[in-house]
Amino acid sequence: MPNTIYTIGEALIDFIPTITDTELKDVPQFKRVMGGAPANVAVAAAKLGGQTSFISKLGDDAFGNHITEQLEKHAVDTRHLVKTTEANTGLAFVSLKKDGQRDFSFYRKPSADMLLTADEVKDIPFDSSDILHFCSVDLIDAPVKKAHQQVIEQAIAAGGLVSFDPNVRLPLWDSSEACREAINEFLPYAHVVKVSDEELAFITGIEDEEEALKSLFTGNVECIIYTLGAKGAIMLLKNGETFKHTGFQVQAIDTTGAGDAFVGATLFQLQKFAITQTKVNQIELEQGTDILAFSNSFAALTTLKNGAVDALPSYQEAEQFLAEKKK
Repeated sequence: MPNTIYTIGEALIDFIPTITDTELKDVPQFKRVMGGAPANVAVAAAKLGGQTSFISKLGDDAFGNHITEQLEKHAVDTRHLVKTTEANTGLAFVSLKKDGQRDFSFYRKPSADMLLTADEVKDIPFDSSDILHFCSVDLIDAPVKKAHQQVIEQAIAAGGLVSFDPNVRLPLWDSSEACREAINEFLPYAHVVKVSDEELAFITGIEDEEEALKSLFTGNVECIIYTLGAKGAIMLLKNGETFKHTGFQVQAIDTTGAGDAFVGATLFQLQKFAITQTKVNQIELEQGTDILAFSNSFAALTTLKNGAVDALPSYQEAEQFLAEKKK
């Protein structure tokens, strides 16, 4: 499948509270939704019309079946989705504050995604027009880490573009240092790195923002996308070019999946503009600003509804929102 956006990593069930501004221990009811950043990114890009494929392992259980059905419902290719009886599908319980920010409690010791092996992903047919996207949650000391190394090496060898969103989730790690080390181990493999303002100092160990961003240009890294929440995002290229967008002010209900929506929209546009491994350092001003504006609009609209996948707008809705804001 040429021109495919592949994502690898965890897929799980998010239990979203039916009420907000309540501590997790006091939430009386939850709504079940599909979650996991790599899965959400695949759905977001597919919702916009991109061809996407999700690489992971799920439990051979009701929750795993639900995730598979949701992915297929949203036109995400599941041929690289493996099922197992060795572990259950991961679960995450979420509580929401008034401003839409979240608190998580994870159940995955281990979860099925952690057991994905390198051998199970060795035959994925990457192409130079493809994009591979990964996050840090499944870079833990488990078989899935080797699976990541395998597909990343295959994608790079095929000429594909590799994207990395650290998406730091410290409760899933034995220590913050183990998380930081894994992120910095895999950072040099990526051509495009998306990092948030909340993660930058943690990942780099550098408090000065400008110096911290510069330090991310290591190994293959040619493009950094620095997200600032409601304040927008900045795209920095290794050649010194910088593009900015100030974002959109909306009354957020739930920020779950907004970052994933932003990433999915960004990957979709990188492919639309034919930004390949060899061209990522040649992004032009109009392309860069268009990518940031559209991704910010897509993410902003996502925060106006509850959930991650269910809140994703259509391509037309994002374009209309963007057009209205330009008036």
